[in-house]
Amino acid sequence: MEEIKKDLDYYLNLNWTLIEGQDLDFDGNPYFYIEIKEIPSFTFCAKTLARARENYKKQLRLSLMVMLENNEVIPEPGQEDDDVDWEKLCP
Repeated sequence: MEEIKKDLDYYLNLNWTLIEGQDLDFDGNPYFYIEIKEIPSFTFCAKTLARARENYKKQLRLSLMVMLENNEVIPEPGQEDDDVDWEKLCP
């Protein structure tokens, strides 16, 4: 059985659990955000939901590149971890 190479392309093509929402900035203007359930530190914001959906993968690519360079464990969709080590995720 061939081992899957877990590189940047592998992670970019996973079926991430997106959490979409809307909030107000400090001036009371609405903005939209996308979070990824599996990566608690990830949030991408834009003025419209369409723009957020179009562009969050650019930020995801950068985030994953840093995580891979730092040899961080990248939780994948479908992996349930009841014992999340928040100290390691958010030092």
